[in-house]
Amino acid sequence: MEWLISLVIGVLTASGVYLTLRMRTFPVVLGLTLLAYGVNLFLFAMGRLTIGHPSVIDAAATAYSDPLPQALVLTAIVIAFGMTAYVIVLALKARGELGNDHVDGLELSADEMSLQEEKELLANSANLPTKETK
Repeated sequence: MEWLISLVIGVLTASGVYLTLRMRTFPVVLGLTLLAYGVNLFLFAMGRLTIGHPSVIDAAATAYSDPLPQALVLTAIVIAFGMTAYVIVLALKARGELGNDHVDGLELSADEMSLQEEKELLANSANLPTKETK
């Protein structure tokens, strides 16, 4: 069980970092959300993954799960939800003001610029006279 949770935490963190490094704002928002989920699972796993053991300690309990990480995760979920809602509103406002959703505010990314330059080059080369038209 611990290996599965560790693998899920790693996948959530890796995909969150990958999406956070994108050039558009909405993948960045999704990346931050996935990072928050990864941190929440990490905090939850710190409280021992035990099944069937009480979270409230009585005098006879020898094995128990720690209730503090559960409270921390609940608080972190509320904070992450508020942060995600704020960042989405901020991204929508930036898209409305700038007309695009690039992180740096540029009109075109490097890939889109190279594609546009190729299209212009092809359009210009199509207008060149050929031997047959002379």
